Amino acid sequence: MIKHIQGSAGIVLLVFMMCTFAIGMTEYVVTGLLTQIAGDLDVPVSTTGMLLSVYAISVAVFGPVLRILTIKLPVKPLLLSCMMVFVGSNVMAALAPNFEVLLLARLCSAAMHAPFFGLSMAVAFKMAAASKKSQALAAVNGGLTISIMIGVPFGSYLGGMLDWRFVFWLVAILGAVALVGLLLAVPNEKPLQAPNIKKELSVMKNKNVLLVIAIVLFGYSGVFTTYTFKEPILREIAGFGVTGVTFALFAFGCGAVIGNFVSGRVRAEVLTGRLFFALASLCLVLGSFTFLVQWGPTAILAGFLLGLCAFGTVPLLNAKMIIAGQEAPSLAGTIAASAFNLSNALGAVIGTFVLNNGASFMVLTFIGAGITILGLIITTVTNKIEDKELFDPSLS
Repeated sequence: MIKHIQGSAGIVLLVFMMCTFAIGMTEYVVTGLLTQIAGDLDVPVSTTGMLLSVYAISVAVFGPVLRILTIKLPVKPLLLSCMMVFVGSNVMAALAPNFEVLLLARLCSAAMHAPFFGLSMAVAFKMAAASKKSQALAAVNGGLTISIMIGVPFGSYLGGMLDWRFVFWLVAILGAVALVGLLLAVPNEKPLQAPNIKKELSVMKNKNVLLVIAIVLFGYSGVFTTYTFKEPILREIAGFGVTGVTFALFAFGCGAVIGNFVSGRVRAEVLTGRLFFALASLCLVLGSFTFLVQWGPTAILAGFLLGLCAFGTVPLLNAKMIIAGQEAPSLAGTIAASAFNLSNALGAVIGTFVLNNGASFMVLTFIGAGITILGLIITTVTNKIEDKELFDPSLS
């Protein structure tokens, strides 16, 4: 991906990938540590799902607010500040004496997530050539998917064999290395014209942006009804131990990386059609997930397919959001990150509610598939009413 984007832009994208790798690891690694954290801090496994939902809610709520408050500040100091908060919050998590402090650490870490992703996507979109902009956005998100492939299973293994606190120390170190990369590589450019807050906020009246947000909230949240509890599903149904869970998480990550970079090459004019296909595939995988995980080899396959379909939709939705919201270059990326994390929180809350009311994991994945069908319906409506000339200039 990066080799196709030449010069200083490629170096900056590499640094952004280092940062999003660390951020992605801290967000998702808890899904492979739920059992260990629950035992150590004496809380039910269903309660530990809050570690993901609180993170996601914090991203969704604080991300846009912080971005609006800092919208006129230079980009590089903001990126550096975000990573400093990230490092400090992971140190807090590693030292957390109880579940409440761990939740607070997650909240602090999440507060910088959306602003960082929004800023980095805006910089990547601006620096990349016109024909490479979708690939640049996929590269920024690529660090997150690579963290899911490598960081999350390794973190799960490390937590299972040693202690979950070591995982947060490792993430803090990775964040510190990424901070140095930002300091050295990202240019300290000031915008020629200060962003207009009123104009940026007007993006929330843009029907094309609102349609993408609706797809994310009411379609993509189905992923996290299952993904949040993937580790206990693999333990209970597939009978996996630490090694088996690690391989399944690695397979999920491999699928996520492939899906992310393949979708990053989709041309703007066919984004909606490819999105429908991706969501339909995701629905089929979620509906069949608990059947596939009943046998070891197919459980690994199920993890791969879930990662492939789940993260194959992300670059499509990110690209649609950035292109549709071009009147808000400073805010559109943050809104996208917030929408995804709100959907993550919604899915985790639904999953927790379903399990706490005595439903099985099979019911949980069927509900996830049903939610994704809503995304398909909204995508169909979007295809009929969106402004297609935004994505295909030849139509204007």
